[in-house]
Amino acid sequence: MTFKKALLASSAVALFAAPLSAEEMANSMTIVSWGGAYQNSQNKAYVEPYVAANPGVTATWDESSNEAVAKLRAMNEAGNVTWDLVDVVASDAIRLCDEGLAMEIDPETDLAKGDDGSSASDDFGDLMVSDCFIPQIVYSTTVGYRTDMVPEGTDPPTDICSLFDLETYPGKRALEKRPINNMEWALYCDGVAKDDIYDVLETEEGQDRAFKKLDTIKKDVVWWSAGADTPQLLADGEVFMGSTYNGRLFSVIEEQHQPVAMLWDMQVFDIDGWIIPTGLAPDHLARVKDFIMKETTTKALAEQAKYISYGPARASSAPMVGKHAELGIEMAPHMPTDPANSKNTLLYNYEWWADYRDDLDAKFQAWLAQ
Repeated sequence: MTFKKALLASSAVALFAAPLSAEEMANSMTIVSWGGAYQNSQNKAYVEPYVAANPGVTATWDESSNEAVAKLRAMNEAGNVTWDLVDVVASDAIRLCDEGLAMEIDPETDLAKGDDGSSASDDFGDLMVSDCFIPQIVYSTTVGYRTDMVPEGTDPPTDICSLFDLETYPGKRALEKRPINNMEWALYCDGVAKDDIYDVLETEEGQDRAFKKLDTIKKDVVWWSAGADTPQLLADGEVFMGSTYNGRLFSVIEEQHQPVAMLWDMQVFDIDGWIIPTGLAPDHLARVKDFIMKETTTKALAEQAKYISYGPARASSAPMVGKHAELGIEMAPHMPTDPANSKNTLLYNYEWWADYRDDLDAKFQAWLAQ
């Protein structure tokens, strides 16, 4: 632990030596997430029940999770942290924790036990990848395509490398405006074995190779920053295929009934969850810790799966996943972890990206500008 993190941790211990009462807690929270169907699932599963159980408490959403690292750095530098709870991917949680921008969590005192009696540490298991991270979901980034735009006489795409096959599947692609996933898919479709992707990507030659493969479709790519972008582009028929989170594609297919299908091949598994920013006022920190204790339980995490097809991070939650709250369909077959959907997957290497993210972000943005 760095000196800065040790100092922040000791300050937090001192702060909670005498826990605040409910009356002393802040009555408002600013919660940061990603917008769209995912944020709606969090609101339905966590925030609405909590607010209903705590009259007078309000929650405001900020859809800035894709900029969480940069914005928390700026807030910390200015000494003005205005966010109370932030939803981030695992690699960003590791970076924020290492930089002292996220609070360390004690699973045994800050989180509830599983409904099966297991400790929070055992219930979350290997998904608790950082001392500052509270996992919520297992999700994947995958690809959707317009079924009515498949050329006549051509079989629908079945593998990820269809992204790079403009001859067989002409049309615009939608890809996220960052190197993550794009670089892995580019190397895989350029012949790199799945198990070797990160070793190759660690080299200058490997990075150049990935950019060269992406060059083959660059002119046909619409770059997105928000998870809702690709579903909208697909619904409008502006792209033939595009990447986004599997839950967003579930929404456009099952809820909006658009002519879109899911391409599960080489879906990239990742985990997502909460971090608590350092620097919160005592009353806000007390409120957030109360929220975390009550809304990361076995039942709460299973509840989120009623609204979106992401697997709950607690092992004890999995047996409780049932039907969609509004559609009435069984959700288990729509999870990225379902055996039928996970025959060829890539486990996102969050530790690798925590180390290389800043450098590759800069290179990727420079490549985009060329």
